[in-house]
Amino acid sequence: MQAIDNWVLSTTAARGLILAGGLLLAATASGQGGHDHDHAGHDHAGHDHAAGTEAHGVKAAVHDAGTTAHAETNAPHDEHAGEAEEGGLRLTAEQRTRFGLVVRAAGPGSLRNEVRLPGEIVFNEDRVVHLVPRVAGIVRAVFKSVGDSVAAGDVLAVIDSRELADAKSEFLAASARCALAEKHFAREQTLREKQVSPEQDYLAAEQALSEARIALRSSEQKLHALGFNKNEVGALDAAHDTSITRYEIRSPLAGVVTEKHISLGESLAADADIFTVADLRSVWVNLTVYTRDLGSVRAGQEVMLRVEHSGAQARGTIAMVTPFVDVSTRSATARVILDNPDGQWMPGTFVSGFIAVAATDLPVVVLRQSVQHIDGRDVVFIEHEGRFEMASVTTGRADRERIEVVSGLEPGTPYAAEGAFQLKAAIVTSAMGSHAGHGH
Repeated sequence: MQAIDNWVLSTTAARGLILAGGLLLAATASGQGGHDHDHAGHDHAGHDHAAGTEAHGVKAAVHDAGTTAHAETNAPHDEHAGEAEEGGLRLTAEQRTRFGLVVRAAGPGSLRNEVRLPGEIVFNEDRVVHLVPRVAGIVRAVFKSVGDSVAAGDVLAVIDSRELADAKSEFLAASARCALAEKHFAREQTLREKQVSPEQDYLAAEQALSEARIALRSSEQKLHALGFNKNEVGALDAAHDTSITRYEIRSPLAGVVTEKHISLGESLAADADIFTVADLRSVWVNLTVYTRDLGSVRAGQEVMLRVEHSGAQARGTIAMVTPFVDVSTRSATARVILDNPDGQWMPGTFVSGFIAVAATDLPVVVLRQSVQHIDGRDVVFIEHEGRFEMASVTTGRADRERIEVVSGLEPGTPYAAEGAFQLKAAIVTSAMGSHAGHGH
């Protein structure tokens, strides 16, 4: 930037001397030097002012790059980032799109007083399942590993279990006894109605049927406890069940396998933790609330969440704040339940949560990224008649997104809310290109 200022000073002074000399010769030859002398004096004074004032900086360079370079060298415009003209920089529609330029009107706004809370993304514990075999056995097949996606009902592994065989056998035997007891009771009931069989035989058959039914229900409940549903239990057939020891371990929900502790041929205990499956479509964000902030954080508040390393952001609502302080950290936990359909919010990632606790209304507020620093001053690019000009501003208070403009920008003025850095780069590029065009 200093090089641009030096070039502006030298170019302006040299042009002033050349112009003054040419006008003096013209006055001697024509006798009309009075008018031309006044005109030259006006230009000379104007350029001396530009050379002596640092505030012109890059703006003066843009003016010379767009007017002098074009007039004297006839350099093509597409060599520059934008068409620099007197009074600003004009961009094509394609350049506006490439710069990501967004123009808004400066105006009143609010700055938020925020509480920043550190936090971490964790699994939604209501959507995590730890799978155990429920019966002891030998692992015969393993179909899923860590990172694999599973659907509800997918078979993750198969084991051979003697305990399962005993449970199935007990059910099948109870089912057969119950069927036989029902037949015997029906026969005794018929004989009783014909007054052929004594009452004692009828009562004995009735009791035997009740006991058989109780035994059947008990054996069926054991199978349900092992994960068999009603249809699977009903499908058991003693004559055709050739895999009475086969036990399939299925996932009860759709998700991703996050842990696996099972190997082929391994002997498993009934309570072994072999798989963990988590539904990542929903995650928890646990925010740490230190005692100094407890009075400002409560359930129902909106919170802005941001991943520092990637810049990813999302809005959520505090679902709950623990009603106690952890004795080791001296902090409470505020929990946000966050939808995660595309999986970008990965458990284990650290985040920051921002909660607005108050707001301050101000007359002129702009986006923070719209304010650029040039020649030791803060500037905002304003749009005027299709061109962008630099306006020196004095800034004040700020929050994460917006900043107060104390002076230099009137309410309602169109300004480059987004793409200001690209405009700054375009101006510097145009100025440097014009400098090269002059041969300096």
